[in-house]
Amino acid sequence: MALKPRHILHVDMDAFYASVEQHDRPELRGKPVLVGGRAEARGVISAASYEARPFGCRSAMPTGTALRLCPHAVLLPVRMDRYLDVSKRIFAIFAEFTPTIEPLSVDEAFLDVSGCQKLLGSPEQIARRIKSRIQEVTGLTASVGAAPNKFLAKLASDLKKPDGLVVVDPQRVAEFLNDLPIGRLWGVGKMTQPKFERLGLRTFGDVRRLSQEQLQRHFGNAGEDFYRLVRGIDDRPVVPDREAKSISSETTFAQDIEDRQHLRAVLLSQIEEVARRLRREKMLARTVHLKIRLPDFATLTRSATLDTPTDQTDVLWNTAAELFERWASQSRSAVRLIGAAASSLSAGGEQLSLFDQDTSRKRRQLDQAVDQIRDKFGSKAIFRGGAPEP
Repeated sequence: MALKPRHILHVDMDAFYASVEQHDRPELRGKPVLVGGRAEARGVISAASYEARPFGCRSAMPTGTALRLCPHAVLLPVRMDRYLDVSKRIFAIFAEFTPTIEPLSVDEAFLDVSGCQKLLGSPEQIARRIKSRIQEVTGLTASVGAAPNKFLAKLASDLKKPDGLVVVDPQRVAEFLNDLPIGRLWGVGKMTQPKFERLGLRTFGDVRRLSQEQLQRHFGNAGEDFYRLVRGIDDRPVVPDREAKSISSETTFAQDIEDRQHLRAVLLSQIEEVARRLRREKMLARTVHLKIRLPDFATLTRSATLDTPTDQTDVLWNTAAELFERWASQSRSAVRLIGAAASSLSAGGEQLSLFDQDTSRKRRQLDQAVDQIRDKFGSKAIFRGGAPEP
């Protein structure tokens, strides 16, 4: 029996953090805006507005580098509480159209609208209605890709940013993919792309001429994935996130990063975000995870389990930093993505160690004070000592 065709949307907000800031401060509209940490504190850029991008500014770039590229840019602190508030409104809009929503981050999700045509119209009509609702409710723009699967939908949403809509006809997938540069293929990075180019393979259409066996001979196990993806084959379902099993933060770099201090600074900012979200959700975590993706797209994960569940930034950071240093001492590889996560979540107040109650209480008071200051004055208003600053 033939499988029913799927209709998947990938919705991606445009320069989300920077766009929220421009919406909240109309005088910044049309100006280059950077959201991130201070240059003097080895900060990194969390978002760059589209006005800043022609100068070469990108997310995950050191703030000092971004400001050298665009000295007249307006640098603003991260206001995570504000972005999460807007994100909740966006995801509520998604739920108006389908219950099958797979969040990828605060500003990005896959939606399966396969069963919605009779009630809501074609995938293109649904996508336009979602874009319109987001604009109406938040004042922000989103780019949407509509396609038969997740891989194609993600590719499509990236093609006409900002405020774009690209629909991939299921009958014309090969035509859609043919001329796309190989750098857009999932798994192709700084290390892999030159290998494709040495083989004379520069587009999806070029790669499609090779058999699966040939691709595996050149690229190992990844060759099977490449064979399927250049043909637009992706069977992954949209998996709704019904219950949070972890709280995480990841950064994918525009260019592979070798600087260990830069990576530590990004990791610390991620741990700060994870810890703050734990406290906001009144959750404790017992396991800390480190995720590192290499230029060849190999993904490494390391984790450590704490004796006592916690939401304390220092405890989480010390654990994550130890995991990172263990990896860094054994590897000189550049890094394409780094991420931190907290899992084994439980509800309730901090469980204080019998012998460290005073220390734990002071740490909790410090975290609460930092949260309050950042809520009021922004993320760059105060930095934590004893570790590289974000």
